[in-house]
Amino acid sequence: MIRRPKPAASSGSAGQVRVQAEGYTPDGQRSQRQRKGKKRQRVDQSAVQDNIQRVMAQLKGGGKKRRRKGSSPSKEERQVAEEEARQEEERERTIVRVNEFLTVSELSNLVDVSSMELIGSAFKDLGMVVTINQRLDFPQIEMLLDGFGFTAIQEEEYGHHEDTVEEEGAEEDLQPRPPVVTVMGHVDHGKTLLLDFIRESNVVAGESGGITQHIGAYHVELDGGRMITFLDTPGHSAFTAMRARGAEITDLVILVVAADDSVMPQTKEAISHARNAGVPMIVAVNKCDLPAADAPKVKQELLQHDVQVEEFGGDVLSADISAKTGEGIDELLEKVLLQAELLEMKANPDQAAVGTVIEAELDVGKGSVVSVLITKGTLRVGEAFVVGNFDGRVRALLDERGHKVDQAGPAIPVQILGTAGVPQAGDRFQVMAAEKASEVAQSRMRLDREKQLRIRERGVKLGDFSGMVAEGTAEVLPLIIKADVDGSVQAFSDALEHLGTDEVKVQIVHRAVGAINEEDVLLAGTSGAVILGFRVRPNTNARKNAEREGVDIRAYDVIYEGVDEIRAVLEGMLAPERKEHITGSAEVREVFKIRGTGTIAGSEVTDGVVERKSVVRLMREGIVVYEGDLSSLKRFKDDVKEVRAGLECGIGIANFNDIKVGDVIESYTVEEVARTLEEATV
Repeated sequence: MIRRPKPAASSGSAGQVRVQAEGYTPDGQRSQRQRKGKKRQRVDQSAVQDNIQRVMAQLKGGGKKRRRKGSSPSKEERQVAEEEARQEEERERTIVRVNEFLTVSELSNLVDVSSMELIGSAFKDLGMVVTINQRLDFPQIEMLLDGFGFTAIQEEEYGHHEDTVEEEGAEEDLQPRPPVVTVMGHVDHGKTLLLDFIRESNVVAGESGGITQHIGAYHVELDGGRMITFLDTPGHSAFTAMRARGAEITDLVILVVAADDSVMPQTKEAISHARNAGVPMIVAVNKCDLPAADAPKVKQELLQHDVQVEEFGGDVLSADISAKTGEGIDELLEKVLLQAELLEMKANPDQAAVGTVIEAELDVGKGSVVSVLITKGTLRVGEAFVVGNFDGRVRALLDERGHKVDQAGPAIPVQILGTAGVPQAGDRFQVMAAEKASEVAQSRMRLDREKQLRIRERGVKLGDFSGMVAEGTAEVLPLIIKADVDGSVQAFSDALEHLGTDEVKVQIVHRAVGAINEEDVLLAGTSGAVILGFRVRPNTNARKNAEREGVDIRAYDVIYEGVDEIRAVLEGMLAPERKEHITGSAEVREVFKIRGTGTIAGSEVTDGVVERKSVVRLMREGIVVYEGDLSSLKRFKDDVKEVRAGLECGIGIANFNDIKVGDVIESYTVEEVARTLEEATV
């Protein structure tokens, strides 16, 4: 019996043959020949880029790639992480974080650039005349650092409370306010005497040495109920920073120039400050009552500094006055009021008070006393406020004569009692709710501490100066400065730091307002500093501790006395200049070698006198071979003190025997001459 094949088997074989004929293997894959013979499909480039980005993100740690527990990162991941950390570190080095402002000295420590370079760059690139302790606001810091490759970033947390200041309001809410007039000029040109006559007081008699030591703010009421606020700034070069603050909060500047003198350096600085502040100027030619007065000559000299008075076809008002007799002062005040009317100065007296700190001091009986010039609003007793890094509540308001007042409106200077600390001159004063003021003050104090930590970390430290002294590159005089008001602290520090040179430097270890206390003595003993007090004295405990620890305390009533004394100390620290004086020369005629003595040069003195105590140099064919002392000087067999020209002698040079006929022995003395700081700067 013949069996026929099953239909299923036949069907499967036919399917298998059909599949193989189409180029597929039994497992469903294309045959190798078919794959080779057919063109490849086009690659999806977008998909490829997506895969590359996904892999790079995983390498940088941003992907979701799972890693076995306990396994370490791959080599590529470590390299990427190290490169990112290096780039972040490099970027952070070029970033300077600023709270609200920085002094030139603090900025120098942060970026490791010398103060002189910053001051020079500010003058050359920005046209700004700044001092080492002058504050720079954020825009100035940003422009200045840009030239050195740094990026300034303002701490948002410090300034985010500025929105609490109310707007001045509509035009109908604004009312006329008194003009703020700053009196500037050279020392002893009569600025304070002019204000004395206007105020009918005698401020000059109360100043040490007859020179203004502080910024004074005075509110004067003239005939007809018209009022003017005057700021008196010191005229000496040591108070450049204080004068600059006066120009920044003023509406007008009265430039006082003595008619019997000329345009002096501080007069030029006052002109520069007024121009930088963008305020109009009125020239007051003082001392016109003196026989040597020559007002036209002074006005002509002002033309060289682009100050053109009306008499010479300019737009600058001027008046010839005598602060001693009162001549021309009424005319000067009329021109001040005329200029003020043209400026149309107005403010809203109904808003919360805003002002600027003119001066601050620590009084034993009153505590912190802050002189503030109100610029907006009206300040009243009992209101809470924040000023600089401190908050407080107004316990009392005093005018410039010490009389109590209930309130102070725009452009009125007033003394405030009730501040938690002593702010710095130039700080912003602002009235706000007590809780808000406390919050702002705490935030600012925290940011200020962080700034000081950054300065200590990145700045030049006292230990760095010690290393410089050890290397012989510089000597340092550490100082602690205490004064009665903040402006004097800054001015004294500024004047002293300018005395430093490349060889000797002044290092201000600490400076503050108030009396000299035990903490100052302890710090001075630790750092080896000298304590300088300006119009302050040490208390009993501080004096006893200073005597026990051997700390030197110097007190001054006139700032220039302290500057001169420190100048003398620094000049004493300078290495003296060595001046050489050639006394004579001798030519070697014969050489004698003596056992036990060495080589003796039989010489003839050809010029001057060869002395036994002189230092000699031996020259051979014009080249110095040796320098040293004489071991012997003899005439025949006798020791002599000196041998004059034309005589023969025997010369022995200590520790040197390589003497040949024809050598020249030159004798000389070295004199050490004390140097001045000006010579060391050149």
